[in-house]
Amino acid sequence: MERLPEFVANHLFLFSLLVSILALLMWNLFGDMLSGVKSILPEEVTRLINREDAKVVDLRPQKEFESGHIIDAINISADQLASQLEKLKKHKENGIIFCCATGSVSTKEAQKLMNEGYEKVYSLKGGIMSWRNANLPLTKGLK
Repeated sequence: MERLPEFVANHLFLFSLLVSILALLMWNLFGDMLSGVKSILPEEVTRLINREDAKVVDLRPQKEFESGHIIDAINISADQLASQLEKLKKHKENGIIFCCATGSVSTKEAQKLMNEGYEKVYSLKGGIMSWRNANLPLTKGLK
């Protein structure tokens, strides 16, 4: 332990890379908690849909949405969400679940919706990819 400062001084670049990687890892693991958005697993999504009548909003582009989406989900691409908030007001009380391809876009957009005063806003952790990995059904085409 007493030679650690000497090691750090001799390998400053490698040590700074280590610190950076650790910081990014921590952000990846705990970033969702810091955003205030609750990331939920596919099993929890099905529970919210069936018991609380929550609405799934798929934020992927229309082509990706048509290739496979959660049943009864509505498609609003992430870049159009701000102009389409009126569609979501009727689902405000029951809850809104955002999903995207991998879960990164949905968390950011859910945070924006929470800033608009929505309380029951969730993000599908891992996005449609995690839904597929859980072997849950997808439907194709437009609704």
